[in-house]
Amino acid sequence: MKKLLTFITAALFGLSLPAFVQAAPDPDPQTLKVALLPDENASTIIKNNQGLKDYLEAQLGKNVELIVTTDYSSMIEAMRHGRIDLAYFGPLSYVLARQKSAIEPFAALKVKGSTTYQSVVIANISSGVKAIGDIKGKNMAYGDTVSTSSHLIPKSVLAEQGLNAGRDYKEHFVGSHDAVALAVQNGHAQAGGLSRPIFESMVERKMVSLDKVKVLEYSKPFPQYPWTMRSNLKPELKEKIRSAFLNLKDPAVLKAFKADGFEAMTDRDYDVVRNLGPLLKIDLSKFQ
Repeated sequence: MKKLLTFITAALFGLSLPAFVQAAPDPDPQTLKVALLPDENASTIIKNNQGLKDYLEAQLGKNVELIVTTDYSSMIEAMRHGRIDLAYFGPLSYVLARQKSAIEPFAALKVKGSTTYQSVVIANISSGVKAIGDIKGKNMAYGDTVSTSSHLIPKSVLAEQGLNAGRDYKEHFVGSHDAVALAVQNGHAQAGGLSRPIFESMVERKMVSLDKVKVLEYSKPFPQYPWTMRSNLKPELKEKIRSAFLNLKDPAVLKAFKADGFEAMTDRDYDVVRNLGPLLKIDLSKFQ
């Protein structure tokens, strides 16, 4: 009986082992899983990046699967568990992912010769909000909690002028940049913050009307969104990926990014994002 119980226990342990042991991610996968920022509608993002998919498949000799996670936090977790190989993070979501994962940034967008961008704080014209100070006592829309340009940066713009969330205004998280702009335009929030390039794109596409929404202020420049990869990918593959991005010149592929190309970036370039923590009186390591 004792031997039988020992055998059964060992068998049950063996059956349950796969639930507790996760195989190490493949350093040279035949299909690269590439995650894109969930900052707009997922189907639109994937459609707009088919050119990038085709380009990478041709350059790397591998299949490429484009992925859009439900939000920034799930993207960070997917990278942490090795379920994605390349990821296009926002600056803050990269900083948070770096704390949990063995990842490295290798390139960022270059637009008009610069690898920086800005956020914008906007207001509903009919709300009477004409300056940042007028947001006091009002509703402020942000995107995702771990978004740099639709949360952290615009929140810092308000903080620099003495307005703190909860004390001076009510903050509402609506999920994405486009949702912020529409919430302000439709009067669900009197003001909001999002990426300047996305806001200007929405105006250009007539999704947002400047008859209903006005710009209150632009932020100072911050480093562009980084492309990152798993650090445990095969060195030769990492170099091919890096070269593919830095040598990308095809206007049809770059159109989705509204960029001239990509430039090499390192982790130190994102220290400016880490330094926002003290200004906003938050611990970025506990931000998720």
